[in-house]
Amino acid sequence: MKKRYRYTSGEDENKNWTAALYVRLSVEDGDKGESNSVINQKQLLSDYISENNDFNFYDYYVDDGYSGTDFDRPAFKRLLDDMKNKKFNTIIVKDLSRLGRNYIEVGNYIEQIFPLFNIRFIAINDNIDSYGDPTSVNNVIVPFKNLINDEYCRDISNKIRSVLTMKKRRGEYVAAFTPYGYIKDPKDNHHLIIDEEAARVVKMIYRWSLEGCGRKKIAKKLNDMGILNPMGHKQLELNKKVGGRRKSNEELSYAWDMTVLQRILEDQTYCGDTIQNRGKLISYKVHKYVKNPRNDWIIVKNTHEPIIDRDTWKKVQEAINYRDTRVCKTGYLTYFAGHIKCADCGRAMIKNPSGYYKGKPRPYYYYVCSTYKQKSIDLCTSHNIRNTVLEEGVLEAIKLQVKLIVDFEKTLTEIKNINNIDYRIETMKDRLKILEQKVEKQKNLKKMVYEDWKLGNISEDEYKEYSISYTDSIEKMQENIQHIEEELEKFNKNDNNSIWIDKFTKYRNITQLSKEVVDELIEDIYVHEGKEITIKFKYEDEYQKAIEYIKRNESLTLLNNNEKIV
Repeated sequence: MKKRYRYTSGEDENKNWTAALYVRLSVEDGDKGESNSVINQKQLLSDYISENNDFNFYDYYVDDGYSGTDFDRPAFKRLLDDMKNKKFNTIIVKDLSRLGRNYIEVGNYIEQIFPLFNIRFIAINDNIDSYGDPTSVNNVIVPFKNLINDEYCRDISNKIRSVLTMKKRRGEYVAAFTPYGYIKDPKDNHHLIIDEEAARVVKMIYRWSLEGCGRKKIAKKLNDMGILNPMGHKQLELNKKVGGRRKSNEELSYAWDMTVLQRILEDQTYCGDTIQNRGKLISYKVHKYVKNPRNDWIIVKNTHEPIIDRDTWKKVQEAINYRDTRVCKTGYLTYFAGHIKCADCGRAMIKNPSGYYKGKPRPYYYYVCSTYKQKSIDLCTSHNIRNTVLEEGVLEAIKLQVKLIVDFEKTLTEIKNINNIDYRIETMKDRLKILEQKVEKQKNLKKMVYEDWKLGNISEDEYKEYSISYTDSIEKMQENIQHIEEELEKFNKNDNNSIWIDKFTKYRNITQLSKEVVDELIEDIYVHEGKEITIKFKYEDEYQKAIEYIKRNESLTLLNNNEKIV
């Protein structure tokens, strides 16, 4: 049983000193790690109270792996709780840096909090003893020592950050945990290699997404198959720690959810690229993680073996960007989600259930204009069209479009070889120039709204709202710029020059619609009043420019020159 004591006043010469020994170690200690090791600190503190008969040992409080820049440490919190409950009256540390490296907080503890609770504080190597030598605490050198400890931590933090940034720019993987589907290479800790079992699941997730499965449906499929989610796979199958510590089975949930799936479906790492610097700590003292804007991400391409090819990844991103979030009762997205619009008001068409017949749901439904359905019948008309009629019309239009491309395929292939399809490059450069001009305009608007705020023309809340809006707009346009630049890079390398032709001709034997076909070939479907539809296919500019190019070259023959694009 630990010895009890009664604390009276600081002048009691016969006081019994019950000591709590505090130990802290973190990676910031650098090359001093050995001298500051938990074992060595414990030994030093133990020797100190053994050599001084005035002390009774109460307990060790050890924070191993915790920074001294803040006091959010489990053992230190326990120490404070026991201090408030008067379980000891002395705290002993190796030196001031073990208590902490935040000079303001350390000063607050030794000058105010510890005296408030009548705690004797001893820092052995700094010759500080608040009871044995009260002047040692009030000495002017103490704040300077705390400031030096703080500065040391700041300096180390900056050096570590600088080194990590260089590694990131070289494409070295520096994060503690790997994305699902990859593990760290045993021969090179900064290189990713494929985890075959998890990679198989990633491929299934992408395939299902292209087939039109929503995230909820994909999660159900994986859970029904008994496949562990990334956290469960990491702990049970790879025998790795999760979240920096081992968790018990009771704390873990191995079920898949939509958030995890969204992260997987949007992660460019699966293309073979290393994506880092997505977030940062506010400062070396404030350990709060905040997200970085995409412009600050460090992306190095082709650093490891891909799980998903770039074309598939881009298709999934396009599907995510265009599709709406409504899925049918089966859990699948309808064929036209994100593509079907009212020809008059331009708003999305929405599904309208057709009701019941003899107590059972009808096997069809209608699309109606969302403005008419959700806002006012005075703003637009219904433009209703039955899904079966729409599906038949779209399928026939795709067949006709594919036939046109197939008929031109031979001639267009000749163009590719003769002129490296300069018409495609010109179109993309034009789009790139327009986007860059728009980005510059948004940046100028963002600057202007900042000046308006500083001049008092708008409130801070208005400034924040405008600033966020402009930032989001800039980021989206810069993503489009990046995609166009990647496509241009392909053409500059003379690769995939007939990619748009291939996208159509592979469906030359199409007999039924699928979500993948619609996403790949169609930009928008406009529904007119009277059930007429207009379809805007992707790559129409390339098609028309191909025809114009053929007409300009006497050595080439224009086939079916009376045909027009749908």
